[in-house]
Amino acid sequence: MELKRFKIRIGNFQWVFIPFLGLSIAFLLFYGCKEKPSTDKNITKNGTTKVLLSFESRRYIKEGNGWKKEINDQTWNPKETAIIICDMWDKHWCDSATARVAKMAPKINKMIQLAREKGVTIVHAPSDTMDFYENHPARKKASAQPHIEPPIPLTYWFEPDPTREPKLPIDDSDEGCDSPGNEPTKVWTRQIKSIEILEEDLISDDGQEMYNYFEKEGINNIVLCGVHTNMCVLGRTFGIRGQVKLGRNVVLASDLTDAMYNPKMPPNVSHKEGTELVINHIEKYWAPSVEWKDLVY
Repeated sequence: MELKRFKIRIGNFQWVFIPFLGLSIAFLLFYGCKEKPSTDKNITKNGTTKVLLSFESRRYIKEGNGWKKEINDQTWNPKETAIIICDMWDKHWCDSATARVAKMAPKINKMIQLAREKGVTIVHAPSDTMDFYENHPARKKASAQPHIEPPIPLTYWFEPDPTREPKLPIDDSDEGCDSPGNEPTKVWTRQIKSIEILEEDLISDDGQEMYNYFEKEGINNIVLCGVHTNMCVLGRTFGIRGQVKLGRNVVLASDLTDAMYNPKMPPNVSHKEGTELVINHIEKYWAPSVEWKDLVY
């Protein structure tokens, strides 16, 4: 069967058009070049771009006698969001903990760089080191906020709440250090240098100070990262237990946290597995988790 050809001149060019074949090519070109759905997490409307934090959070929900992993889509306004960096000190009394903090810190720094660009508030919370930052603008901003009475007392520590959680799945009664010969003592003086603090940030180790600032600025979404997952991340006045009880939307950055756990203690699993068990505990009883790249990219 001979295909009919038609000559079409456009400008100085002459095109040969074959019916059906040309239609097929046009069809392929149209769909092949069709704009792909945008993966941008921002919304542009009437010429104005609204920046969003759109991510998947993971938690466990009770199902029968077991637990089911649940993934939910979250969309947060960066202006209503804060990242709290818990106790990423320059040095820890446990050598292995110091090493793991140093390894994690550059990733936290990258996350907060990207988050700042989106308008997220960054809170540096290296507990017991506020004297070091006495004259830093980020510290002065946190301490100068007028007092706002919270709905619950924000005292020294939020102990485990037996009304909503069982015992932790790891035994940290030996203080959780897996470096032989290390003894608990205060050796930290500041936050690790590889996490940059800008004047626009906040420096505070006090839940009340953070509450004052968050209420004034309309911040209701909290991301917790840092150390240690089974201790300060949960129990500090600015930690997960307290923030959840204040009614905040809270997520844990699961790949930017670490537990104090000695594998020689029950349940006698690796340090990494021990941390994962604590993260799962939080996902079941307190808050969802998110991986940091999902949050800010």
